[in-house]
Amino acid sequence: MYHSGHRELQDRFGSRALADRLVDHTHRTRFSDDDGRFIESMPFFFLATADSEGRPDCSFKGGPPGFVKVVAPDQLVFPDYDGNGMFRSLGNLSVNPHVGLLFLRVGEKRGRLRVNGRAVLSFDDPAIAAIPGAQALVRVTAEHIFPNCPRYIPRLELVEESVYLPKAGCAPVEPQWKSFEPFKDVVPPRAR
Repeated sequence: MYHSGHRELQDRFGSRALADRLVDHTHRTRFSDDDGRFIESMPFFFLATADSEGRPDCSFKGGPPGFVKVVAPDQLVFPDYDGNGMFRSLGNLSVNPHVGLLFLRVGEKRGRLRVNGRAVLSFDDPAIAAIPGAQALVRVTAEHIFPNCPRYIPRLELVEESVYLPKAGCAPVEPQWKSFEPFKDVVPPRAR
């Protein structure tokens, strides 16, 4: 769980024993029932990836609650939806499977859960057909699952879901920027 850089700072600040105790009491490699309920209730998470040279990138991933599913004791899956076409996250995981996911609950009862592991991208998984707007699926096999103290998460309120969330039987709402002059001639048709 800890490399020499972690240990050096833990020793500098006198937190090695605390860090070890946190691993003993909170770290796991399999999702608990509470982890699954927490993850599947979230309308968003943050995805950290890195390219083949280790340069990091972080992106926001959103969808309706339940768009991320825990499908095995050590695996979760989430859809990729139409975006800006840069494919920063998916491109990174196609050359470097290591990922970090951060799930945050921001309402009355704040919470936070980290999932670090390895991701696999799939364009032909049969499950894609059952997810409105999905153009690919990402399967993450967890190597480290651990909660973090939520004390610095501000109390925020989710007012409404995004109008861009894919819905079964509804035409997708296109973002206005895709019709702007500099982009409209190069916007590809949606995959689904």
